[in-house]
Amino acid sequence: MRRCLHQFLGRIGYREASDLQASFARRLKDGSGGERLLLLEHDPVVTLGRNARETDLLAGERRLLASGVAVERTDRGGQVTYHGPGQLVGYPILSLQPDRRDVGRYLRDLEEVLIRTLGRFGITAGRREGFTGVWAGDGKIAAIGVHLSRWVTTHGFALNVTTDLSRFDLIVPCGIRGAGVTSMRRLLERDVPLLEVAERVVPEFGAVFDREMVADPGGAPAGTPDLGEPLALGTGEAPSGSRGEISR
Repeated sequence: MRRCLHQFLGRIGYREASDLQASFARRLKDGSGGERLLLLEHDPVVTLGRNARETDLLAGERRLLASGVAVERTDRGGQVTYHGPGQLVGYPILSLQPDRRDVGRYLRDLEEVLIRTLGRFGITAGRREGFTGVWAGDGKIAAIGVHLSRWVTTHGFALNVTTDLSRFDLIVPCGIRGAGVTSMRRLLERDVPLLEVAERVVPEFGAVFDREMVADPGGAPAGTPDLGEPLALGTGEAPSGSRGEISR
């Protein structure tokens, strides 16, 4: 069983998180670092994946910026999604070598982590044929978008916990028109602390990916942004090849 360090970073900017992922991924590839699961939330931001289209931004970039929502282009797959306060974002930096080199399986495994986590809160969630992500009640509750390089993963999932769902009206989420989005708050009719959800994700992630999850209160590589003291927690389509960017 491989060891995977996990951290809860609190709220950080999208670019800072991208830089942090890139640093950890480089170290994993060159053998100077290990696998990690970064859990966090972002300031309001709309991210445009590699397949994003202008028509997916219903508000337009100027209106988004005027409403306090940043716009970032990213190397993950898929189209457009929203990140913001109250949404638990997970960025696994894993090596799928040698026995998990299957992008489709990786996506299904991320979905399984979230389905199991939601089940711990009494929420019945599942998949929809032809789409990547997790669905519950009347809509999509979690989006998944990944990037793989030399079978090392970056980006990951975004689970709506107490997210302001009105923000999704500014975009066509993941390019799916009329599907609707939901959150744990809407389904449970109460607020759930983000940290509590993060704590439930960790053991489910370890079980699904067969990893020994080890809390790490620090460990950012040299040259990455100073993000302050992180908090250690307690216990689509699938292209072939060694590189993939997926999100639907």
